[in-house]
Amino acid sequence: MPIKYPPSRGQILICDFSGLMPHEMSKIRPVIVLSPKIAHRSNICTVVALSTTQPKWIESYHYELHLKIPLPAPFDKPIMWVKGDMLYTVNIERLNRPHMKKPGCKREYLVYSVEKDDLNAIELCVLSGLGITLTKPN
Repeated sequence: MPIKYPPSRGQILICDFSGLMPHEMSKIRPVIVLSPKIAHRSNICTVVALSTTQPKWIESYHYELHLKIPLPAPFDKPIMWVKGDMLYTVNIERLNRPHMKKPGCKREYLVYSVEKDDLNAIELCVLSGLGITLTKPN
């Protein structure tokens, strides 16, 4: 069931990327919300993709994220990889909270967020994925 609210920055959600073009992401995967809640734009947000697979070549736009509590299966790895070169602005109807099935076919929806230090590092990865280098002003 899609979320019905604008998500918070740093929240980890599950995104259904189905229906995109070839070479774009086209599966369900975890994401981290990067955009803040924006007035008059509550139905979209910007996310960065996560992967359970370590990249073949680790680049400056990758970030090794250590989760204190892994997400539910099939994303139940203690280490996730931020793919800072895979940034998307999506409708919140593509997003769902991670959940576990409980006895009786009920779902328990979970709330995950990244720590502030991790979010800062992830933002730098995304900038690198966009080819943006920050320099200190003189």
